[in-house]
Amino acid sequence: MTTDDSSATAAPYQVAVIGVPLDENSSFLRGPALAPPRIRAALHSGSMNLCTEDGVDLDARGDWRDLGDLALGSGAEALVAIERAAADLHARGTRVLALGGDHSITAPLVRGLASATASSDLTILHFDAHPDLYDEYGGSRTSHACPFARIMERGLARRLVQVGIRAMNPHQRAQAERFGVEVIPMRDVHPGLTLDLHGPVYVSLDLDALDPAFAPGVSHHEPGGLSVREVLRMLASVEGPLVGADIVEYNPTRDHAEMTAAVAAKFYKELVGRMLSGPR
Repeated sequence: MTTDDSSATAAPYQVAVIGVPLDENSSFLRGPALAPPRIRAALHSGSMNLCTEDGVDLDARGDWRDLGDLALGSGAEALVAIERAAADLHARGTRVLALGGDHSITAPLVRGLASATASSDLTILHFDAHPDLYDEYGGSRTSHACPFARIMERGLARRLVQVGIRAMNPHQRAQAERFGVEVIPMRDVHPGLTLDLHGPVYVSLDLDALDPAFAPGVSHHEPGGLSVREVLRMLASVEGPLVGADIVEYNPTRDHAEMTAAVAAKFYKELVGRMLSGPR
């Protein structure tokens, strides 16, 4: 892990942000490995302040820290390093926001959380255009198309609630039935939708859940998606404690005028603020 303070990882921060620059498990385009510094640059560009919509002033809080990017190898070694880093932070009582990277990082992040907390009561709230439930994709079981199959087959979550899905094929539909996944397809998202989520909750936010009009900087454009406000509204409705989160699949090589970087930065500060302020 790279930081500007060698003692940072030992400090008792309530929330830690880590960059996870991995995209070798992407099935279509590379680029998400470039995302973490671009998200930070947008957050600290001066175009926005560090106050959340709930009034949490991140600039005035000393109980969170961005620890920089993990130093990763490749293949299985990289996934093990992600899991170990997440487990180490959670074991210290620190909640983690991870900046991806492609969606393959979610499985080791959740494994790290599970190993540190020994809890089987986890609910995962997953925003995405795709269910990412393939048993394998392109011959790989660690593809970014497979993380939730890996999580559910190991029983790491009690509930998996997927919102915004609009590209589900028969195999993934069968996988959802197999694992008891609660799928809310995009066509069923409406202003009065309530998720009824209690804690502990982990949020996995794939930016292609959003309509490309709001987030063009993703590898897989899937029109007809969520707005930024819809995601924020659903995050605000979560009643349980938010114990971890990730923001994944931002691809800076496809962004326009850094629109998607700004969206990711918005979610960054709102998620950190929520983890600091606790459940509603």
